[in-house]
Amino acid sequence: MVVDGELNVVVLGLGYIGLPTAAVIARTGARVLGVDVTQAVVDTVNSGRVHIEEVDLDGLVSGVVARGSLRASTEIAPADVFVIAVPTPFADDHTPDVSYVLQAARSVATVLKVGDTVILESTSPVGTTEQVRDLLAKLRPDLRVPGRTGEQADVAIAYCPERVLPGRILHELIANDRVIGGVTPRCARKALGFYRRFVRGACVTTSARAAEMTKLTENAFRDVNIAFANELSLVADTMGVDVWEVIRLANRHPRVDILQPGPGVGGHCIAVDPWFLVHADPANTPLIRTARLVNDAKTDHVVAQAAALIEARPGEPVACLGLAFKANIDDFRESPALRVAAALAHRFGERVRVVEPYADRLPAAFAGSGATLVDVDTAIETCGVMIVLVDHDMFRSIPLEERADKQVLDTRGIWPDQPRALLRLELRLAS
Repeated sequence: MVVDGELNVVVLGLGYIGLPTAAVIARTGARVLGVDVTQAVVDTVNSGRVHIEEVDLDGLVSGVVARGSLRASTEIAPADVFVIAVPTPFADDHTPDVSYVLQAARSVATVLKVGDTVILESTSPVGTTEQVRDLLAKLRPDLRVPGRTGEQADVAIAYCPERVLPGRILHELIANDRVIGGVTPRCARKALGFYRRFVRGACVTTSARAAEMTKLTENAFRDVNIAFANELSLVADTMGVDVWEVIRLANRHPRVDILQPGPGVGGHCIAVDPWFLVHADPANTPLIRTARLVNDAKTDHVVAQAAALIEARPGEPVACLGLAFKANIDDFRESPALRVAAALAHRFGERVRVVEPYADRLPAAFAGSGATLVDVDTAIETCGVMIVLVDHDMFRSIPLEERADKQVLDTRGIWPDQPRALLRLELRLAS
């Protein structure tokens, strides 16, 4: 790493994590090259604009691009630090797919030189950083890689997962603590020096494998706790009880803190990462597996509930409120709201109107369904049935007088004042 003078950084992957990370690093005075396989993304960034919705990101990117601190390309270039922030999806059988990470490592190998640091940020199965190390050693036998030689290594390799909340990414990239795992302690220290350029939170060093498992543990913990809330909501439906009231009252206990149920779990992290642990050790992860199954099944339950409500009002237009996986963002990855709305659209066709303030067109999942994208006022004026799937602030702002005559299925609990007769109808139809 360059100690005196200008630091050159390459960030591979300009998605929801890569682009904000690249912009934050560029703001420190480093020269940053963002690499992405999509030419449209590259062109958008180079014009000083953004292709994702994130608070204050557009202004930051515009500023660092204008100053020449950030540029984008489809081609990699030599640098001092390489940050890999590419997707890590899973296959249909929940087998982790690290092919994008390994392809990024192959790209890094073409320009890697003595003194460079390679940091993997993508959420990955335990052992992936070592796979990157082994691949670099194979492709660059002229370099001494850490952990593969008894001598001092020529390069440093580490793992440092992001732990940010969409809608607060720029703040949390700087403020949150970071866990930095090195292939060796020397690697961890070198990566620590890099993160100290822009992170104000605590930076704790450990091994790469421990850091990888830490990230998976964080998301599995949240998934298990959401599964409890979602399962509780099913029991409350059976009992004819308002789950939101039950949770509110239970949380008055000093040692109880139940999360809020919803139509399932979405996003690239919580809906995906627990499977990495299950795949690695299926014999010892029955709870984590069950939580994943509970949360996925909740989406099917909501589809059935909504369909029953819609069928009780033949011909009535239906508003599906929200497609994003969480409130006030434009991220639809693994979104249960999108799955519910798309299922209803293909079943009820033109009766379905979708309201998503963070989209200007319906996703491909709606192709051929006949559903339409409308604004919230149109939905209020024309739809007698409303299915709340995302707790966007825009939906929370709808007053009772505009929805008192609607049949409502509120999967997020944003309208506790909805007339009780309608809530009872929901429960009866779902039973």
